[in-house]
Amino acid sequence: MSDTEMLQKNKRLVSLDVLRGLTVACMILVNNGAGPDTYAPLKHSVWNGLTPCDLVFPFFLFMVGVSIFVSLNKSGFKPTSSTIKKILKRAVLLFVIGLLLHMWDMATKGNWNLFSELRVWGVLQRIALCYGIVSLLALWLDWKKLLCIAVVLLVGYSFLLSSAYGYEMLEQNIIAIVDRYVFGQAHLYHKSPVDPEGLLSTFPAISHTVIGFVVGRILVSPKDLNRKVKEIVSYAFSIGLIGVNLIMDGIPLNKRIWSASYVLVTCAIAMVTLVVLLLIIDKWEKKRWCKLFQAFGMNAFFIYVLSEIIAPALSHWGLKAPIYEGINALVSNTYSASLIYALLFVAFMAIVASILWKKKIVIKI
Repeated sequence: MSDTEMLQKNKRLVSLDVLRGLTVACMILVNNGAGPDTYAPLKHSVWNGLTPCDLVFPFFLFMVGVSIFVSLNKSGFKPTSSTIKKILKRAVLLFVIGLLLHMWDMATKGNWNLFSELRVWGVLQRIALCYGIVSLLALWLDWKKLLCIAVVLLVGYSFLLSSAYGYEMLEQNIIAIVDRYVFGQAHLYHKSPVDPEGLLSTFPAISHTVIGFVVGRILVSPKDLNRKVKEIVSYAFSIGLIGVNLIMDGIPLNKRIWSASYVLVTCAIAMVTLVVLLLIIDKWEKKRWCKLFQAFGMNAFFIYVLSEIIAPALSHWGLKAPIYEGINALVSNTYSASLIYALLFVAFMAIVASILWKKKIVIKI
């Protein structure tokens, strides 16, 4: 069987599920440390820079873009009323779930000022906006026009930020100013002056999603797998090189404001990672090692949401501290104890994901 016939026979590329699953597992890992100390690679950059932790969300958003093309391609990108309703319903549902997760986190901490202090933005809210906007645009615009829009958004956003990359001027950052003016400080991220999922930085995130969309087009094309790999690698090299040049020109890698260089470099890394998985899993069919991550990937959104429900509940029920202390009693290094706690949490979620996978249950959001 040829590579093309193999991909056409399979309803879905296993590598896509595995990359999505790896990403979700890493999201849960970095979100669930315990104790006072965390290894640097599991923390976000304070401002400019890039850590392994900073790759997690952009990888997932990239995969959202890929999934949009794969999904809409099945219906021929026809803007029917049922397709539009489905897109809008899913986008609204994701946004609302994001808000409900914020409410749950506040409630478990004893803060019942749910409407006066509820944070508007978040991970699921950003995914909802990017998914909804790119999906709707894709019903009327071809991939080349979408790519042009992505470029315009990145260029325009970069000009808008201008000198907003300085850590010493966070309070005067245009992103923070707009969010405070439109939503009020009470409804924003309180751990830094700039909300990392704010309004303005959603625009480069849309460009990010479009890049994933274009890669999705390559994946479902009838081309030979080797040609697909070469094309994706070519895109990765091109945008990665542009991203590096932007860094040299004064636009640093910055997750918190989703800078243009951050979009391009992280998408390039995601493409290379996807290519490696394509070769290992879908071409050479080495699949036994990845079943756990495939299970994560099949129910990615559900597992992530469930983890965000359970994590604050453990703190509220007074279980997180004694579990960590028990680990710390056995492992004196506080960094290692924190990592072990996070790994145990991921392992618990892996059990849930594996049960769903074995029972062939896919919970779509």
